[in-house]
Amino acid sequence: MKSSALILTKNIELFKRLGIILLMMSIARFIFYFTNSDSFTSVHATDFLVGLWMDSITVGMYAIPFYVISTLPLPFYKEKWFQLILKVIFHITNSVIIALNLVDVEYFKFTAKRSTADLFSMVSTGNDMNQLFVTFLIDFWWIILLFISMIIVSNILYNKTIGYLNKNRNVYIDILNFIVVTVCLFIVGRGGLAFRPADMLTASQLTNPDKTALVTNTPLSIIKTIGKSTLIEQDFFPEGSDKIYNPIHYGTKEHQLRENVNVMILILESFGNEWLGKKTNTEFTPFLDSLLDQSLYFDNAFANGKKSIEAVPAIFAGIPSLLDNPYISSSYGTNSISALPSLLKEKGYTSAFYHGATNGSMKFDVFTAHLGFDHYFGRKEYDNEEHADATWGILDEYFMPWTARSISKELKEPFLAGMFSLSSHHPYFVPEKHVDNLPEGKHPMAKSIAYADMSLRLFFEEAKKQPWYDNTIFVICADHTPAGASIRYNRRIGMYQIPIAFFDPQGKINPGVNSQLFNHIDILPSVLDLTGYSKDVYTFGNSYFHDENYEPFSINYIANSHMLFKDDYLLNFVADKATGLYNYKSDTLMKYDSLSFYPEIKKDLTQQLKGIIQRYNHDLINNTMKLK
Repeated sequence: MKSSALILTKNIELFKRLGIILLMMSIARFIFYFTNSDSFTSVHATDFLVGLWMDSITVGMYAIPFYVISTLPLPFYKEKWFQLILKVIFHITNSVIIALNLVDVEYFKFTAKRSTADLFSMVSTGNDMNQLFVTFLIDFWWIILLFISMIIVSNILYNKTIGYLNKNRNVYIDILNFIVVTVCLFIVGRGGLAFRPADMLTASQLTNPDKTALVTNTPLSIIKTIGKSTLIEQDFFPEGSDKIYNPIHYGTKEHQLRENVNVMILILESFGNEWLGKKTNTEFTPFLDSLLDQSLYFDNAFANGKKSIEAVPAIFAGIPSLLDNPYISSSYGTNSISALPSLLKEKGYTSAFYHGATNGSMKFDVFTAHLGFDHYFGRKEYDNEEHADATWGILDEYFMPWTARSISKELKEPFLAGMFSLSSHHPYFVPEKHVDNLPEGKHPMAKSIAYADMSLRLFFEEAKKQPWYDNTIFVICADHTPAGASIRYNRRIGMYQIPIAFFDPQGKINPGVNSQLFNHIDILPSVLDLTGYSKDVYTFGNSYFHDENYEPFSINYIANSHMLFKDDYLLNFVADKATGLYNYKSDTLMKYDSLSFYPEIKKDLTQQLKGIIQRYNHDLINNTMKLK
């Protein structure tokens, strides 16, 4: 009986301690929900129960060292030194889980998904984290305070579980208990006895796709994507089927604007539709609004990702972001691809990419070289630290006009230039001399958007003085949307809506508003048509100028969900099946699922999306995204 009492005491202590971890995870989920509530609709108690199950799976995985050592049939279990070892292991496990969950309390606002293993590659990419560390401490001090508080509470609760009971042990019962308890907890950690262990898709199957981030947790998301083969071959259709997407843009000179026309692509950091005056009647983008009036402006345009690092491959290589990890930092990032700089080089174009951040930021310097850019100009090349902010790099009001002058100095016509703005990125720094002159908004980003818009005006004022200006096509777009300040732009429709426009100072591209679907991947083939590139090119996008009969679409991927926009509808696709159909024009908050009402639309969009996924996965895995 005494030996049985010892076993019971050990098990009670163990499950109390594991319960503390579960409690901290539940607290973190409530904090996550209340700080990001605009991103979730129709949340019920059952969602939190599903969350508790996903947390139990996480504990079953992360706490393996703790519960294995806790149940080992060791004769010194009752010794204080051994209990101290257990306590240290507990706090390491618990602290890691709490920290990872709290990271996404704020980071989710920018990515709209739970962080995956790519978080570590993002942290290690360039020098960004070193520069932003102090800023994060200042801006998110309350999260650090919360982390410390949760650790203190965990320690108090843990101490209440300690009882040094003087009971005898039976080694055979101890061994049996070790086997039974560890096996049971291991089964919980794999999510049950199903053939395949639970993963992030499990959450998608237990709730609506737009609530996946709520019911799952960041530690599970990270551990399930570490070392994971990013893509798998899909065989929705037999090889050679016409249902498999054909990502070929057929070259022609038919739509060439003029011979040796220059191309400049302006990528505006976080300029989502939420901050655009033309969309929301706000006063933050007066210059951009006026520029769009003189441009072919696509007011139904979408970004292909939620991060800056996902925009560059989509814009310059026509490759959408359909992976858990950004293409640039994935194992496929060095694949052979057809990119705009290398293609136009065949026509005698020189090229340069301009980004005012510290060189190495987001691997842009390395990846743009892979794309075929001849030059990269960043903070180092600008070489004036008096014009830098405290975090990212050179302020837009200095770097953007300098870019216009640098092009005249460094590039020969015809040229391709890319310029990526900077200052409208968190922490939204605005120089003191401009603070009182720029409009205020409900979010600190508002003033930084106004500052970036002012800087864009300064760029064009300088560009107009340059000899190349009149012979240049300007493509203006945002890289992605920012953290939404309203429910409308936190949903999976609004979180991708951006402006895209083509501006020709000579007016040969007819200005006007066009409401057809257009996304990042359509920029490359459209530019190729305008420059008269006559060879066939591999790209997932379509040229607006090329074929009046093509059916525009936009595609996205986030948190195991593929999304296809076509005509008036958005199809949500999870685990190889359609899970939702929404009229994205009228149902912007995705409240009314029409999947069961329009079977033909469901069939059409599902087949097209399957064909795209099959082609994308196959060609990325086999490195065949470049025509021979």
